[in-house]
Amino acid sequence: MLDHTGVNSGLAERFKNVMSVLRHGGEWSTELMQTRCERGAEIAKQLRFSDIVSEGIRGLDEHWDGNGKPYGRATESIPLYSRIALISQVIDVFCISSGPNASLKELRKRRGQWFDPELVDIVHDIADEAFWQTLASETLEADVINLAPGLHQVELDDDYIDEIAAAFGQVVDTKSPFTAGHSNRVGLITDLLGQELGLDSEHRRWLKRGALLHDVGKLGVSNSILDKPGPLTDDEFETMKEHALFTGQILSRIDAFKGLADIAQAHHERLDGKGYPFGLTDKDITLDTRIITTADIFDAITADRPYRGAIPVPQALSIMHKSVGTQLDPECYDALVSLTEKYNLTDF
Repeated sequence: MLDHTGVNSGLAERFKNVMSVLRHGGEWSTELMQTRCERGAEIAKQLRFSDIVSEGIRGLDEHWDGNGKPYGRATESIPLYSRIALISQVIDVFCISSGPNASLKELRKRRGQWFDPELVDIVHDIADEAFWQTLASETLEADVINLAPGLHQVELDDDYIDEIAAAFGQVVDTKSPFTAGHSNRVGLITDLLGQELGLDSEHRRWLKRGALLHDVGKLGVSNSILDKPGPLTDDEFETMKEHALFTGQILSRIDAFKGLADIAQAHHERLDGKGYPFGLTDKDITLDTRIITTADIFDAITADRPYRGAIPVPQALSIMHKSVGTQLDPECYDALVSLTEKYNLTDF
């Protein structure tokens, strides 16, 4: 904690941060663990994983001796999937930072405390040289997918694809307290804008998935940047801009969302060519992207941010009006104004 808390801050600020963690760390960590485990379990259910997987996630931070969090479960009352996942996480972290011997040393040290003794013994039995080489291999992802569980297939229908998009939107929104609910709200506004602009229901349903997933690339951006309570430095802003590219890269690898990759990753492009990541101009920006962009900006302005409070709807519309024709599509902006009047949002 001392090595990593506020490493980019001055000495006084680091001291203040460390003292704050020491003073409040217990209650914070319990709340953090509970949020992580409960939210993870619920998202797993939404993705239609089995109850045993969901409960395995719920118990991720429980310890064999009962001193884990958030519920203090002990020994075999902790789901087996939880016990396996905990020991796997620790093996990975120590292996990456200090090597295989450090991993095994940590397992022996916490055998019967954090870890199920039987699982520790199993790891010692299987952790030969080939085991560690596989973990370090460039083909690790393919190796995992080729395991028997990775070959299991599930029939996808439109309802399931909708649920997957919504679930991954929640994963993104959970990353930062300042983005809670953002993807869902952008999805809703996108759907309503599409209706206002005359898109048919099938098109709107497809586009809403793109809106739910537009920020999935933020999973690759540090929270020190996402949650910064002030202006970003030039370097930090360049890092932040990468999230749009990450979104495109992620979606393009998934057959069900491949067609949304270009649309979603362009949500920070501008009609005047001054956006990112590619500097597209109006002739290259589709109506689908323009709709998501309008919804995204409206929600960003009217929601709390680390550096300011929420801005009322009338003021938000006034701010947005200044960028109509340069950043925002005029038709999409007019549709947004119509929506705020239709749903009586101008008083908010």
